[in-house]
Amino acid sequence: MGWIYRRLNALFFLISIFCMAVTSQAQDVKIELGPDEIGENQTWTITITAANERLSNYGDFPDITGFQKRGTSSSSSTQIINGQISSSQSVTMSYVPTSQGTFTLKPFTINVNGKPISSQGKTIKVGGAVARQQRNDPFRSFFDHDPMDNFFNNDRKTEFLDVKEDAFLALTTDKREVYVGEGFTASLSFYVAEDNRAPLQFHDLGKQLGEILKKLKPENCWEENFNIENINGEPVSLGGKKYTQYKIYQAELYPLNAEPITFPSVGLEMIKYKVAKNPSFFGRNRQEDFKTFYSKPKSIKVRKLPPHPLKDQVAVGDYKLNEKLSTPNLETGQSFSYEFNIYGEGNISAINKPLVEGGENFDFYDPNVTQNINRRNNTVTGGKSFKYFGIPKEPGDYNMKDYFKWIYFNPKTESYDTLTSAKVVHVTGESKKNEHIQANDMGSFYDRINTESNNLKSTASFEWSKIFVNIFILAMLVISAIIIFKK
Repeated sequence: MGWIYRRLNALFFLISIFCMAVTSQAQDVKIELGPDEIGENQTWTITITAANERLSNYGDFPDITGFQKRGTSSSSSTQIINGQISSSQSVTMSYVPTSQGTFTLKPFTINVNGKPISSQGKTIKVGGAVARQQRNDPFRSFFDHDPMDNFFNNDRKTEFLDVKEDAFLALTTDKREVYVGEGFTASLSFYVAEDNRAPLQFHDLGKQLGEILKKLKPENCWEENFNIENINGEPVSLGGKKYTQYKIYQAELYPLNAEPITFPSVGLEMIKYKVAKNPSFFGRNRQEDFKTFYSKPKSIKVRKLPPHPLKDQVAVGDYKLNEKLSTPNLETGQSFSYEFNIYGEGNISAINKPLVEGGENFDFYDPNVTQNINRRNNTVTGGKSFKYFGIPKEPGDYNMKDYFKWIYFNPKTESYDTLTSAKVVHVTGESKKNEHIQANDMGSFYDRINTESNNLKSTASFEWSKIFVNIFILAMLVISAIIIFKK
């Protein structure tokens, strides 16, 4: 029986190696760039996709000359094929062209899940405006054409009636008043009552939505777009009445200044069918017509932040601190890592690095930055991590709160708050201050300053030598000229 166990063990070993190989190959992180050419009314994108692993963090997206960042969106998918499960997560940064022309995205690198992912860049050509593709139409399956319209040739006249619709277009926000930098959710939706009897259908929605958003999106706001891919009906209740909500746009907006945010009235053209007064089984029972639904204008009041020396620099939101220290026990000259992770609800992209003061006791280097943004349940949450590397120069016990602090404004408490470290490090060893001074030695030239005489010396001898040389050159030119003329 021993040979059976040996063969089984070998078989399990081969299977485990095969599974590890498959897993390592299945995990993949890549950067996808948008097309080579777009219209000036289109957006260009950079997408980070992580296959079969969680997209836990990522660095900043590059800036592109000729484009403005319009915000990020995220998505995830899971597939089960023949019992094999595969999943992917992605985050997309949208760029809006500022003018027509040809622009170059230089090669860049983004840290994704702690690993650098590189892209070779691309040349992007921005041309004139183009027509957008039509989105999925959720009404089409409900109000499609009569399949028997062309089966029989019906010449009789049919009278059609215009049925009053019970539907409307509305822009809604979850807040009426916000502080500068405080986020609020704006949604544009089409509502159809449960007892509506007028047949309705979306028409050329993609092209219409592009024009609507040009008017609707405020210029003085940073946008985190939820990027609605498919328009699906969702039952809601308004004033005790049941409706189906078709959400066509949703974004979290963050005011950049104290100017009021105004949303103008926008129109959405729908196909509205007239119905036959005397419907028949084989006849034409409806007639296509159009109606434009208009939203009501809306305004959001923006309040200035309370007085503070850093009110124009601080982030706004509800944040907390998560920190990591590689080791609390150090020796002078020994490097260590410290991670200052800010997370919570707010504009994650606007989070700046904390104030760091190393003083005479530490040397701190510029941090590695990673961030993750989640858009769900009508809110934007996430985190931004700053990983520092430092070197202690003096022995002693040090509170990291004396060196790292991050100030922000919390709109929920309407007050400023500070995230400070709770970590303590113990440093032993000899002082390294003198080594730092030696490393900045200016050289022997400056060492001789104190020993050299500071008496002034005349440079007249140098002036006489210049005059003598000039006379000699002039004499040679005269002699050369005389010889030439004699010949």
